[in-house]
Amino acid sequence: MSEPRICFDHISKSYGPLCVVDNLDLDIAKGEFVSLLGPSGSGKTTLLMMLAGFENPTQGTILVDGEPVNNVPTHRRDMGVVFQNYALFPHMSVAENVAFPLQMRGVSKAGITERVTRALDMVQLSAMRDRWPAQLSGGQQQRVALARALVFEPRVVLMDEPLGALDKHLREQMQLDIRALHNRLELTIVFVTHDQSEALTMSDRIAVFNKGKIEQIGTPREIYDHPRTRFVAEFIGETNLLQGTIESVDGSQGLIRLQNGGQLSATLADVMPRGQQVFVSIRPERIELKETKTGMNSFAANVIDSVYQGDHLRVQLDGNGNNVVARLGRKSREWPIGANVVAEFQSSDCWIIAS
Repeated sequence: MSEPRICFDHISKSYGPLCVVDNLDLDIAKGEFVSLLGPSGSGKTTLLMMLAGFENPTQGTILVDGEPVNNVPTHRRDMGVVFQNYALFPHMSVAENVAFPLQMRGVSKAGITERVTRALDMVQLSAMRDRWPAQLSGGQQQRVALARALVFEPRVVLMDEPLGALDKHLREQMQLDIRALHNRLELTIVFVTHDQSEALTMSDRIAVFNKGKIEQIGTPREIYDHPRTRFVAEFIGETNLLQGTIESVDGSQGLIRLQNGGQLSATLADVMPRGQQVFVSIRPERIELKETKTGMNSFAANVIDSVYQGDHLRVQLDGNGNNVVARLGRKSREWPIGANVVAEFQSSDCWIIAS
């Protein structure tokens, strides 16, 4: 395996008695898009700031291309940084803002002109090179900030909640634009966000942060379909958690006796013994509603609410004390409130995690 572009080796950061990042290890490959995802205060932004050089680790080593950078000043780390507030200079034109990092690095005037033109073409803002930041929309300002971060061809691009101030439509478009740039230029990107959908859309891998530690790291599909902890299951999207006890284990499958009655078969997230108290995570879109039972993984339920949400129906169920949500396709049958139904799902679509 080739050497990682970025290596966090036993990194901790404390402010007095408060530990913000706790003995964290993380490798990021060259050309990889990794999102640091978690709630406010989970340590993700602090880790990014240490990588950028704006904060120093309390302990541990940060390596870039195999070289320690703990004592390397920010301007010598060869990293482009994009913040949520854009940080554009209001007294400079678009082209001048993009040119600024090159001027600080002593690039020739001809070189600056060529590279600024290329960077603005890349973010489709060539026609606006002479405008002031105040004359641009939020999305256009964000594109300028992105061009400025990329114009000096950095080894790594760091993004801290860069799309948080944009409206939903523009944010979704910028997600696709940044992802396309990443693929085309083979950039190494470290992206901080608290938005689960954003991380799932853009990332090669997602590191889910909680209380200064990484709870789980994996591809978007691994994180969403196979959460390893209750925190990850609840933080990533929406899930149903059914409480029960492991009755038996057969390879990667476990037979669960539910707390409120009934049995189901599900996939084990980790090695777990018979008798252990667990939760079974089931995503709402994996549940089907039927009139009669056709498989083992099912339970009787009563429809207590049904809401049409455009692309799906969100149906809330009471299954013998289990409050469960099912997300049905927009063409699915509409079940009336009070209807008695059977909720069914495949054993491969539910995941056993420790309680």
